[in-house]
Amino acid sequence: MGATGSKLEKALGDQFPEGERYFGLENFGNTCYCNSVLQALYFCGPFREQLLDYYANNKGSGDAEDNLLTCLADLFTQISSQKKKTGVIAPKRFVQRLKKQNELFRSYMHQDAHEFLIFLLNELVDILEKEARAAKNDSETLSPPEKIANGPKNGQPNGVHKEPLVTWVHKIFQGILTNETRCLRCETVTAREEPFIDLSLDIEQNSSITSCLKNFSSTETLNAEDKFFCDKCCSLQEAQKRMKIKKAPQILVIHLKRFKYIEQMGRHKKLSYRVVFPLELKLINSVEDADAEYSLFAVVVHVGSGPNHGHYVSLVKSHNHWLFFDDENVEMIDESAVQTFFGSAQEYSSNTDHGEARWDGMVRYAL
Repeated sequence: MGATGSKLEKALGDQFPEGERYFGLENFGNTCYCNSVLQALYFCGPFREQLLDYYANNKGSGDAEDNLLTCLADLFTQISSQKKKTGVIAPKRFVQRLKKQNELFRSYMHQDAHEFLIFLLNELVDILEKEARAAKNDSETLSPPEKIANGPKNGQPNGVHKEPLVTWVHKIFQGILTNETRCLRCETVTAREEPFIDLSLDIEQNSSITSCLKNFSSTETLNAEDKFFCDKCCSLQEAQKRMKIKKAPQILVIHLKRFKYIEQMGRHKKLSYRVVFPLELKLINSVEDADAEYSLFAVVVHVGSGPNHGHYVSLVKSHNHWLFFDDENVEMIDESAVQTFFGSAQEYSSNTDHGEARWDGMVRYAL
């Protein structure tokens, strides 16, 4: 990427952000799904900051077990500490660990970037929770609790469960949904809270993320075979169901569901609908965070006409500049070019002419 790197440095000139690094990632045959997500995560400020801190705090642990968290922290530190401003890095250690951890990613078949993101975040949560529990046990071993007449100090009463651990991954990506169901006979409202780290939205032709979010929170009537069992009526009743965002996350990840199973065809078809995503997004249906406002900073794009083939790229906003990441290649693009990735019936064209893309997107917003 020497020529591409120098071209990017030349394009930014004196505006090249101090201390920032723009590095492409080598593709190991079919790892564009991984590269595109990693670029979006690298330019997610709170996430990168936590990983660099994790590396700095654990780099002395030579006997530490190799896992996806240590491999990712090492990769991000490699990028951020490069002497050159641009170039290419091979995320070999991370990809090897990913394939070892999950057989789904071992083949050379086309993979799904959204599945990879969710797997990665859940895996990081598991590792952080395991480390937090181990640290707590070590602490309790070193400092046994003081004994009092009726048992250990600050002991948990029988039957009381400890609060679940909240990791920095939760603090960055997790929001809370409220699933409300109102019985149409007795008017009783049943509410159930559900945590989420991304929102998967159904799409329609010539729509927008704003309209998709409204549809996500629209009222659905449960009747006929879908009746709701009302505890107060003690029977199945017609009801109205609605999903609302109770607590908005710091980083909002939106997944557009572009692959739809067509029964007559017996396979999934890609919906090449045009879906507009704004650079600024207001969550008007949020409960606690009234009119939470987000700024777009990353888009992961699937290029191709079907679910079993294609290519992933990512668009990232860094220091008020938009960048186009395509594995080893990194280019600067105008903000106006972002709209060419809304989706259309045209195919994507490579090189500097990005054309229009049939894309399966994960859109990321920061508060």
